[in-house]
Amino acid sequence: MEKKSIEIKGSNFTLLVLYLNNQNIDVINQSLYKKIQECPKFFKNAPVIVNVSGLCHTADWKKIKEIIISHGLLIIGVSGCQDKSILKQNIIDSKLPILSEKKTINLDLISHLSTHSKKNTQQERLNKIDKTHIIDSPVRSGQKIYAKHADLIVTNNVSAGAELVADGNIHIYGAVRGRVLAGASGDVTRKIFCTELFAELVSISGEYWLLDQIPVKFIGKSTQIYLKNKLLTINFLS
Repeated sequence: MEKKSIEIKGSNFTLLVLYLNNQNIDVINQSLYKKIQECPKFFKNAPVIVNVSGLCHTADWKKIKEIIISHGLLIIGVSGCQDKSILKQNIIDSKLPILSEKKTINLDLISHLSTHSKKNTQQERLNKIDKTHIIDSPVRSGQKIYAKHADLIVTNNVSAGAELVADGNIHIYGAVRGRVLAGASGDVTRKIFCTELFAELVSISGEYWLLDQIPVKFIGKSTQIYLKNKLLTINFLS
């Protein structure tokens, strides 16, 4: 059967969300520089969603956009815009799409839900996780594996530049050098387990560490990573 010349399909991507909470150009510039210096290779040409909910409607979007691009980040959309604001119109005029964060994985903030709503939402997600995806082959650079409503088990090595994403827990019985994101749908009870930790990034429900932020004594070791009081926590696996 002849392939169609083009196809449009739904997919899932892991995107960084850059939250701007200060509209001072110098502050943004300095803050971006410090953050990128933590892991330059990871942030080089990284696609980002820019959240402007913390900016007032008079913020100079043109200069802000120029600064972000100057640091090597690629803006693929903007979220957090207030309806009918001057800022929103300036963003539209700059030819960037206005996006909803429901389509991104938030790597900076957990959603501000009430305690009651969180419990209900978490219980719904727990009920949905009823199967496990098992990968026995090595996960190569550039590969992405997403276990929707499921745990993910990898019984081999994960190369740098590869990405593991699961709504449930992630278990890696091998050396992991790629990105690992558990609880991707927002479940804060999920964990990451691995036998040799060298990951470029680890994340539980949006809270994340880059490799340089992982305590050195855990690098290359058998570990578990989880959230405790909303903070990432790491322990050795006995």
